[in-house]
Amino acid sequence: MIRFCFTIIISLLIFSCEKSSEPINTSIPQITDVKQKPLSSPTDSTSDNLFKSKVTPNAEPIPASDFITAEWLDLIPENDLNALLNPPDYIDDIAENSQEDQLNAQFKNKTNSQSDDPYQQALVSTQVISALNNVPVRIPTFIVPLAFDDEQRVIQFFMVPYFGACIHEPPPPPNQTIFVNYPQGFKLESLTEPYWVSGILKTSLVENEMAIAAYSMEVKIFEPYTDE
Repeated sequence: MIRFCFTIIISLLIFSCEKSSEPINTSIPQITDVKQKPLSSPTDSTSDNLFKSKVTPNAEPIPASDFITAEWLDLIPENDLNALLNPPDYIDDIAENSQEDQLNAQFKNKTNSQSDDPYQQALVSTQVISALNNVPVRIPTFIVPLAFDDEQRVIQFFMVPYFGACIHEPPPPPNQTIFVNYPQGFKLESLTEPYWVSGILKTSLVENEMAIAAYSMEVKIFEPYTDE
């Protein structure tokens, strides 16, 4: 079992996800109308202490040993994580394939959600860990291609914590999605193959028709995923 296919995230999302036996659609639209802006978040003293010494203010080469290995849950503010770990009782009452179980607006990651329910808010949350801005991070990930060059190399993509996100399954919360612009491009052999990706993490909001990402990354290193 791949370590970063977080059971918590998948199980929470699946409560309201439309389930299907259809094969995964690997035909992915080109990204359009990308909107990007910086984000702020409540102060998190624990994260500040953990990451502040690693902030990288410039584009100088970074030794591989300087990248902090992170888990996806490290990207979620404490209040959102608590909400996801303690879902409301009504979640257990939602029948599979019922109307409430169908893919709906909350899984399009609309930032204008008006719900007062902390759990529903956490599913579409754009809150970030501000201490992660400009930090060199190494994180395990699946790749969701968004745009290709003329040689069919991936030049824009989302990084997500589980396979099928944004394609067959609903997108993760925005603070569990990382946008990457990679103009040099790379060949993606399979959507099912995970990677270790290292780069400079940014707390900036990126929106497109597929999903919303609360983080972006300047990617420096791609590695095939191996358990560590």
